[in-house]
Amino acid sequence: MPKTFAKTLCIALSFSCLSSMTWSALQTTPYISLYGIPKYIGLKAMPYANPQAPKGGYFSTSESGTFDNLNTMNGKGTPTSGNKYLYDTLMTKSLDEPAVMYPLLAEKVTYDPKQPKFVIFHLNPKAKFSDGTSLTAEDVKFSFDTFKTKSNPGLQTYLSDLDQTVVLSKHQVKMIFKSNNNIELPMILAEMPIYSKKDWQNKDFTRITMKPILGSGPYVIDHIDSGRSIRYKRNPNYWGKDLAINKGKYNFDTIKYVYYRSIDVAFEGFKSGQYTFREENTARKWVNEYNFPAVKQGLIKQIEFKHQNPAPTQSFVFNTRRAPLNDIRFRQAVSYAYDFEWQNRALFYGKYQRLQSYFSNSELEAKGLPSAAEMAILKPYLAKLDPIQRAGVLSNWKSPVSDGGGFNRAGLLKARELLIKAGYRYKNGQLIDQKGQPIKIEFLIHQDGLQRTLMPFIRNMKKLGITVTIRHVDVPQYIERKYSYDFDMTTDVMPQSLTPGNEQAQFWGSAAADEVRNYNYAGIKNPVIDDAIQGVIRAPTRQELVLRTHVLDRLLKSGYYQILTYGKSENWYAYWNMYKQPAVKPKLDIGIDYWWFDATEAKKVAQYLRK
Repeated sequence: MPKTFAKTLCIALSFSCLSSMTWSALQTTPYISLYGIPKYIGLKAMPYANPQAPKGGYFSTSESGTFDNLNTMNGKGTPTSGNKYLYDTLMTKSLDEPAVMYPLLAEKVTYDPKQPKFVIFHLNPKAKFSDGTSLTAEDVKFSFDTFKTKSNPGLQTYLSDLDQTVVLSKHQVKMIFKSNNNIELPMILAEMPIYSKKDWQNKDFTRITMKPILGSGPYVIDHIDSGRSIRYKRNPNYWGKDLAINKGKYNFDTIKYVYYRSIDVAFEGFKSGQYTFREENTARKWVNEYNFPAVKQGLIKQIEFKHQNPAPTQSFVFNTRRAPLNDIRFRQAVSYAYDFEWQNRALFYGKYQRLQSYFSNSELEAKGLPSAAEMAILKPYLAKLDPIQRAGVLSNWKSPVSDGGGFNRAGLLKARELLIKAGYRYKNGQLIDQKGQPIKIEFLIHQDGLQRTLMPFIRNMKKLGITVTIRHVDVPQYIERKYSYDFDMTTDVMPQSLTPGNEQAQFWGSAAADEVRNYNYAGIKNPVIDDAIQGVIRAPTRQELVLRTHVLDRLLKSGYYQILTYGKSENWYAYWNMYKQPAVKPKLDIGIDYWWFDATEAKKVAQYLRK
């Protein structure tokens, strides 16, 4: 063989092998899974579904406050609850497996799960909007082009790594990314609602609207009582009713959300049958007040659902955009004024646990001293951190603990010591800053019952010489002030998932701190935390994700951006006994959408309520 021919052949073969290696990572699958193969591929129905569940009846629940906007994606006004029933997404999450999605609008996807530079969604040709028109790649492109430019700032941040959306054919759409190491992005895109391009012609996406919006989901709007309630009805012609993920799902003929401005009035509404399903978030009520006649007669059932998700992060938020809350020394000191141990004993009936992490109740929680692997990541950060934050990162960080006696003497003495060490002084019992100005803080709330649990902390703050006023406003004003960061301190409940990713930039990232209506309420601007967030987002394996989340958790805790308060590893539910559940329960969600109506039991409830 001539040498020149042999050399040419070698080059060709090498290029072919290289090309094969380059493209071999691309895969086309009827699922998206960040880590491993899904358990339920090829099943005709999910194991936590009853495919023979009867259709019919109604389901109703409550919401707090009011609403004025049917478009949940533009960030304007107060959006309605239940909109998820109007719009299908490209794929839908498993209720049993973290970071797994199964087909919905898209019957399969093509992408590289390790280094995704793009994703191609192959739409189900049967997909239709509720008016019978076909849902195509043009609708998908319209939706994402709109979300990237006209949605709320938080969503735009969430989708910031999406470069462009390209229509390949009527049922194929390609989404090209700005990077190739954001492995969560295909899943993020797959869970966005898809709007109709035609329906939005001659409409302004950025405006508040109460006109129904065309969707492709299992329900359509049935009735709106403006600001008070919204009712959805099941679409009998729903295109996706026979998909495996939907077998035994969406069984109620109607679903209704009833709004209340007071949680106490809402509870009375449940007792009188104004709505049928309630999630209880108050320990006092759960322990002491579910003893009315309907409960005693077995007409109301109670469930304590032990989920396997991180506990939602309940906290007191410091707005670090404002003095003295921009001083980590001040924030660390006043964290000793919070006395969880006494509150849990005296007010919460021992039903809560003190949160020690932003990812409690999961393997994502950083515990003990940093591991060697964590230290390898933390070491370049240490010189860039405030000494207090650096010390906290390197220690087995724990929230302050009191003796539970109700006086919290040791905690208040420690707080006073830290304040004086930080340069604060006392004048006539009032804490003053380095400029001689008294320290005054406004605590913004909207919940009627919150003052009862907030007052012990307020009293302890006053013992430290800090003037604290509670500003109680209505829900719309609260939402507006919180979204525009017009507060000193407030409460928050931040949900977390078993697969944290891009949303962490919305919660804690520097860019989000300056974006109105985003979720970085504390105003965190820390380049080290920004870098740690990117490590979480781009973690290539589950092991690396857990490691990187431990690092982020340590940085957040030791920065004293919030006072972590309390949480629980279970949800409390009560419902009028007119519903049935599948024999197998999902692990990550209570799975209401797989319940069904029991007409016989409903008659008993109706007879009782007529008395």
